[in-house]
Amino acid sequence: MAYRLGTRSRERLTAVHPHLIQLVEKAITLTGVDFTVLEGLRTPERQRVLFKKGATKTMNSRHLTGHAVDLGAWVCGEVRWDWPLHYRIADAVKAASIELGIPIEWGGDWKSFPDGPHFQLPWAEYPLEEG
Repeated sequence: MAYRLGTRSRERLTAVHPHLIQLVEKAITLTGVDFTVLEGLRTPERQRVLFKKGATKTMNSRHLTGHAVDLGAWVCGEVRWDWPLHYRIADAVKAASIELGIPIEWGGDWKSFPDGPHFQLPWAEYPLEEG
């Protein structure tokens, strides 16, 4: 089955780095499980709330600059948080990364605080632009 991004997912990609948008758009065509964009660009206020809840371990998130997205499995009309589904989405994003030549980091690969929904452009290849 071929999946596509819905209106809400596209809205949540607003202000996200164009390379990350390309990856997500390609990954949805490669995935074996449908997914939705849960969050893209994040405000400092939202980051503080998540930090206080323990949902993030940093106030220096790539979400704050549009260099990260959170993707969730969309199954039977709801978001599912099962790790096997995160792995399937990650496989599609990583395949898109190889195909497009755009590097990606998956939060599920992190040892200290695994974050299955999180994908970000690497700091080394995508430093913050100075302006």
